[in-house]
Amino acid sequence: MPDLAVSRRSASGVPVPAGLTVLSGPSAVGKSTVVEAIRRYSPQIWLSVSVTTRSPRPGEEHGREYYFTSEREFMELVDSGELLEWARYAGHYYGTPLRPVTERLQAGVPVLLELDVTGARQVQAAVPGALLVFLAPPTWDELVRRLTSRGTEPAEAMQERLEAARAELRAENEFDLTLVNTSVEDVCAQLVALMTAQPACEPAE
Repeated sequence: MPDLAVSRRSASGVPVPAGLTVLSGPSAVGKSTVVEAIRRYSPQIWLSVSVTTRSPRPGEEHGREYYFTSEREFMELVDSGELLEWARYAGHYYGTPLRPVTERLQAGVPVLLELDVTGARQVQAAVPGALLVFLAPPTWDELVRRLTSRGTEPAEAMQERLEAARAELRAENEFDLTLVNTSVEDVCAQLVALMTAQPACEPAE
């Protein structure tokens, strides 16, 4: 795997971490909403698009939210070492293509990955110095409301997601910092400021 840990040096000549940030947290906490706001208002940040074997949800487009693929094609990517991280979650595979991330980091472009906790742990092991940000819900009840309001999955799959969400919340202390998602605009502003030291997203209309 290419060395992604260090891509530039500080003014003192001491190596500093590459501009790689991971946004993680339980399902339905609002990660995708934050990422979409950054996509709209902060083009200086490159957003990695994951590969998944699940079917597109209404409104999702291939190459925008995800690259949708078959299990056979996904495992070919795994076997050829073309994924930075990957995991099976709620019955489907998800992974991050390695080559685009490498190219942006080597060019000095800040990179944001939206991952589940398992993926974040893999990146932490593979890329020392990556900034891991945990997105937390205001309350557990609010997270349950968001999970169940989708209505896109059978009861068994929903129960699996709720159990996974409890486990993911317990992983919060493994991350460098936590942002509580009480306001998408506030989370976006804090996240982009961390990555670029610049003003972040415009308020959503």
